[in-house]
Amino acid sequence: MVPAEVVLRERGIEALSLRELARDAGVSHGAPRSHFPDRAALLDALVARGYERLADRAEALVHADLAPRERPLALGRAQLDFVLRDAALADLMYAAKADGPSPAVEPGVQRLHAASSTVVATSLEMLRGERVDPLRTTLLMSSLTQGIAALIGSGRVPVELGEVLLADALDLFADGRLPG
Repeated sequence: MVPAEVVLRERGIEALSLRELARDAGVSHGAPRSHFPDRAALLDALVARGYERLADRAEALVHADLAPRERPLALGRAQLDFVLRDAALADLMYAAKADGPSPAVEPGVQRLHAASSTVVATSLEMLRGERVDPLRTTLLMSSLTQGIAALIGSGRVPVELGEVLLADALDLFADGRLPG
């Protein structure tokens, strides 16, 4: 893990500064500027790493030897684990930027979206026996996963209930069954 990720995880976004990172690394306060012209570039690099890590996990599930019901559950678990383990990074990744997403972030976002769409759409099509809209279905599943993570992160829902809620969401998408 890179030092900036450690600071973000342990002390939050407010503690992230190029000067503090340089001091922690034992280099001159100007040294980080050779990599990141400003704090925004550092934050963009962290966000890009976060999306790349999630994309790696999603891509691994595209060809995973799992049952159709297990693949989207594994994707949801991976997203939930990421958000719970790296809450500050996830908050940074999902925060709206006034000027839109950075071009540095786009490759990871596109990889994550492509892999997630493949996992979700192909699994649900197998389970439902009919075609589903990959974009809408994936966005809905991702929204549910992020919402579940937000509820857990805020302490309103216990961690153990996260897995149950993911399974309930999949049941709803796969065959229209609501929790009983």
